[in-house]
Amino acid sequence: MLTFLAEWLEPLHSGFRVFQFITLRAILGVLTAMVFSFVVGPVMIRKLTFHQIGQHVRDDGPQSHLVKAGTPTMGGTLIIAAVLVATLLWGDLSNRWVWLVMLVTAAFGVIGFLDDYRKLTFGNSKGLSAKAKYSAQTLVGLAAGLWLYLGATSSAETSVLIPMLKDVSVPLGAGYIVWSYLVIVGSSNAVNLTDGLDGLAIMPCVLVASALAVFAYVAGNVQFADYLGFAYIEGVGELSIFCTAIGGAGLGFLWFNAYPAQVFMGDVGALALGAALGVVAVAVRQELVLVVMGGIFVAETVSVILQVATFKLTGKRMFRMAPLHHHFELKGWPEPKIIVRFWIVTLVLVLIGLSTLKIR
Repeated sequence: MLTFLAEWLEPLHSGFRVFQFITLRAILGVLTAMVFSFVVGPVMIRKLTFHQIGQHVRDDGPQSHLVKAGTPTMGGTLIIAAVLVATLLWGDLSNRWVWLVMLVTAAFGVIGFLDDYRKLTFGNSKGLSAKAKYSAQTLVGLAAGLWLYLGATSSAETSVLIPMLKDVSVPLGAGYIVWSYLVIVGSSNAVNLTDGLDGLAIMPCVLVASALAVFAYVAGNVQFADYLGFAYIEGVGELSIFCTAIGGAGLGFLWFNAYPAQVFMGDVGALALGAALGVVAVAVRQELVLVVMGGIFVAETVSVILQVATFKLTGKRMFRMAPLHHHFELKGWPEPKIIVRFWIVTLVLVLIGLSTLKIR
């Protein structure tokens, strides 16, 4: 929005031309989202507390979580609002990529909101039925995949790029729609499964989003894409602003979500953030790198799948409890230690993912 204003004012003073640079607007996006979170966060927490919008704890969860009951939840609305406000202010609103990621994020946020609302209304931790939730996610995921497929202007936009191999890709054609759906929905649910401890999910989201901002900038810049052997995708560089906004909003939210949490993001935040990371990864053609950088999300998801599979096949559980972070809790690890160690692992994985920029 402000880019249009700067463009209009540019004839009056050449200094307004600086707002054409994505790097500056990405930094302003971080700061805007963070300040928004710091200012609105305390107000939102007071409102949530006043209206008794508190967390319901799983009956079969670790006993240490009983003290968390009643902690304000649905704080993910703060993250979504901060990201959208920052993107609307500093992003190029004539860019199709910007609208795609904002709409997908908002749509998954609505699904999460309905899930959280039902949990609060009926006083349990069940929320929407699995069928209703996945049907809604499937609808949005396929719609996003169709948008991407119909809007593709080059073969690279509908191919799976192989990291560290120059000019090697797997063309998918119409199968790209299903691929996009799997990445977006899979990422959304993976982050949701990870969101089980104070601050556990939000910091990996910040780190992965920050790395995706770099990939978006490179893929959207002709010179950098050519130098690093990336497929150039016109206009996708604008997603850097969206990604850094996630970083700023996430850090602002972590201020209140750090152990012991004053507020939880709830499904409204986890589903939206996961979908946001997924759709950006699809847009910049770095889905496989997302799997590496989001290794914690993958491990949490795989732990649930293995737990269910082994119990059905053998009647025994592979882990003391799934997702994986609960396993370590029941082993006696203090919650802050689990959180920080998962953050460290994510940082290492993100650095490995960023190394693929040059190794090819």
